[in-house]
Amino acid sequence: MRVTMRRVLLVVGSVVALMVTLHLGQQVLECQQVLSERRHRLMRPENEELVMVDSNHVEYRYSKEMPLIFIGGVPRSGTTLMRAMLDAHPEVRCGEETRIIPRVLAMRQAWSKSGREKMRLDEAGVTDQVLDAAMQAFILEVIAKHGEPARYLCNKDPFTLKSSVYLSRLFPNSKFLLMVRDGRASVHSMITRKVTIAGFDLNSYRDCLTKWNKAIEVMYSQCLEIGRSRCLPVYYEQLVLHPEQSMHAIMKFLGISWSDTVLHHEELIGKPGGVSLSKIERSTDQVIKPVNMEALSKWIGHIPGDVLQDMAHIAPMLARLGYDPYANPPNYGHPDPLVVNNTHRVLKGDYKTPANLKGHLQVTQNTSSSH
Repeated sequence: MRVTMRRVLLVVGSVVALMVTLHLGQQVLECQQVLSERRHRLMRPENEELVMVDSNHVEYRYSKEMPLIFIGGVPRSGTTLMRAMLDAHPEVRCGEETRIIPRVLAMRQAWSKSGREKMRLDEAGVTDQVLDAAMQAFILEVIAKHGEPARYLCNKDPFTLKSSVYLSRLFPNSKFLLMVRDGRASVHSMITRKVTIAGFDLNSYRDCLTKWNKAIEVMYSQCLEIGRSRCLPVYYEQLVLHPEQSMHAIMKFLGISWSDTVLHHEELIGKPGGVSLSKIERSTDQVIKPVNMEALSKWIGHIPGDVLQDMAHIAPMLARLGYDPYANPPNYGHPDPLVVNNTHRVLKGDYKTPANLKGHLQVTQNTSSSH
């Protein structure tokens, strides 16, 4: 009898143990499933789209595959004018400088250059693939959400084009507009308008021209590397002298339909779907005017003689870009009648200052590195 009871108890215990084991196993599987679902919700798939809706309830979908437009160049090379003219197009939105994108790109580049840092990141599982996915998501989020949605989005942070090759990999359908301007004019504008740029000594034309040469060489080389099908050098002088011809070529390059509004950006400043400008940006007081020749040759007669004499050595990129380093004054070409008329209007003060600019008038020196 005792043996039989023991066997019964043993069988019952085994059954109970089995049931408990099965129950626990089921609980573990359910927990794993819940955790998996949570991870799936938290981790964004690489092809996820960013959805935005405008004031008219029109939905826009953005992803890394979209044809983003990046505008850049050495500060004081016409990047703000270029983006304002594009902003005037009803299907394009650029907006003000984000300021953060070039800084993040510089950090990413620094991590890649440091062998020790890269090794530590790899060991921590923060691989290039992880970083690139994060950069894609961050840059797209900033560009998409810092302004109103539109069919085409562009970013204008001048120094982003020092990372054109990298950006071209992150966004395979993106295109780049590299603003090119006579370095003597760019540097004179930096110095006289006191636009502080990291590494540029605004007390020295020689130093600023040397730094200009280094910066434009990097950007121009990267533009050539990614190819003319994706990067278009835009000469500021030709954009100003022949805006219609230049903009037709730019819109064709970008694959965007033509609109006459790009030739009259000043009429759309501060208007819904038009050009958004900030009083804080140093180029705003110039861009509120119609396209004109006022700033083309302001540098003439202001650069020290010893710098002019050494110009070809100080800034060899001038000649490479097609400028005569010894031409003083240079011959940039003859303006279109529209530009002549605009220039006469500007010199007479015959233009309106928009009352609805963002921010407050800047009264102190700008410390940005992106104009």
